[in-house]
Amino acid sequence: MSFDHDTIVGFSKSFGLLYLVAMSIGVVIYAFWPANKKQFDRAAESVVSDEEDRPWL
Repeated sequence: MSFDHDTIVGFSKSFGLLYLVAMSIGVVIYAFWPANKKQFDRAAESVVSDEEDRPWL
C-alpha cells in the first residue's frame, strides 16, 4: 500500500481543518461555560482595579 504525495497532503489538510475547528469550538464553549463566569469577571475587573491606579513607589 503506497500513498502518493497528493493523497497525504489532502489528508493532512482535511485533518488539520477538522482539528482547528474542533479546538475553536472547544475554546468558545470554555469561554461561555457558566461555571467560568466568576473567574473571567474577576480577571476583567483586576485589569482596571482602582487599587493599582497610582504611581509606583
